[in-house]
Amino acid sequence: MLSPDRPEPELHWGQTDTETPLDDVQCGSMSAEPVHVPALSREEKRRRRRATAKYRSAHATRERIRVVAFNLAFAELRKLLPTIPPDKKLSKIEILRLAICYISYLNHVLDV
Repeated sequence: MLSPDRPEPELHWGQTDTETPLDDVQCGSMSAEPVHVPALSREEKRRRRRATAKYRSAHATRERIRVVAFNLAFAELRKLLPTIPPDKKLSKIEILRLAICYISYLNHVLDV
């Protein structure tokens, strides 16, 4: 962070403000040339953000809520479909296929 009594560092030609040279660091055998920290791409920033525990936890919570809503919608659809026996357990694909057939049947009844 910059202090008010310290001037802003000048940028060299072709250097962005995210690539500042590390002139202040002095190490024993390192060269005196400035080291540039590359700017992160949008995709890399996204990857790093998604790697955090907070993000993963929030994503998992949203996914659980989505799955519960999805399952409730299938349960509601299942209640509307006639089957024998009425309490027969159906898979999601069976519910969808039965709904298609039932809608087709109802259209046929209305057309007659």
